[in-house]
Amino acid sequence: MQEYGFELALAAHLETERAGIVSRQLGTAVFGRRIMDIVCVTPGPEFADRVQLTGQTIPSAAIESDIGPGRFRFIQDGFDVAPDHARAIVERAAACGFFETQRRRGRTYVRQTTRYPDWFDQLVGIENKPDLSRPGDLETQLLSDVALSLLDTVILATESYVTRAHENRIPDEVGIWRFDPETGERVVIREPTQLPTREGGVDILERSSARTAVRMVSPTEKVQARRRIAERAYGKGWRTYEFPGCSQLDPGNDGLPKTQREAALPYCQWHDRIVHPTSECGPACPGYRSAAPPDIDCESIRESKTAWVNEPAGCQRTQSGLDQFFD
Repeated sequence: MQEYGFELALAAHLETERAGIVSRQLGTAVFGRRIMDIVCVTPGPEFADRVQLTGQTIPSAAIESDIGPGRFRFIQDGFDVAPDHARAIVERAAACGFFETQRRRGRTYVRQTTRYPDWFDQLVGIENKPDLSRPGDLETQLLSDVALSLLDTVILATESYVTRAHENRIPDEVGIWRFDPETGERVVIREPTQLPTREGGVDILERSSARTAVRMVSPTEKVQARRRIAERAYGKGWRTYEFPGCSQLDPGNDGLPKTQREAALPYCQWHDRIVHPTSECGPACPGYRSAAPPDIDCESIRESKTAWVNEPAGCQRTQSGLDQFFD
């Protein structure tokens, strides 16, 4: 199976197997460029409070600002950024219900609607490499994950048979799963080691045979980066695709494992596999048969299968005063 289909099949499997949040394609570096295929966020003590706050990603700049849940503060006193940037942050945070605003004598004042909860515990990164005979930059990627230790654990998921030679090329701290997307069976070959997330880390910016460029990351920077990853995962989820208008599409195909049928994956009968709708579907495909897109609501499916709520009762989509940012 292609890597995209493997990734979606594994995400569907993890959604039924684990509590918390499953998301895909998230940046997991502080200064460098590292995209993790799948990130699982395990619930913390106040996960229920986060669920009731908003189904969207809360802007990191709003969480890290000096705006609290107490008294209203003048917008410029809460942010160390340009006024236009501060107003944009407040507008996004107010739209998702995390901030509320007031207008006083021509000036905007703002406060949090509630204290930001301690809602997540572990961040688990999963790098997908179905075919280990074509590893690409796998070794560098996993070495970077371990050196930075931004995620609590890192796991390599593959469909290949894992040999001793494969294991020796993978950092000892990285766990290994063998996953069969055709059956949904997952076998743990090696458990991952807990990484030192509370300590400083090393962000590998570039690695070659001649040189390695790095940047040191402080514990405080890691705390902020971890929260950004968790928030992005919460708002994004993993069903980031849209279903194409083609009669060959059959998300509920009986040939799929039960977890994949119920997850509503973009399975194509003509290709006989999960397809990437953006790059593979359309008139250029020989098997394309124009039809109305299937009536599938990915957010509703996510709500039915997880604790995530798209529009919780406490979420305020619009705030009084939002239309008064500019006189």
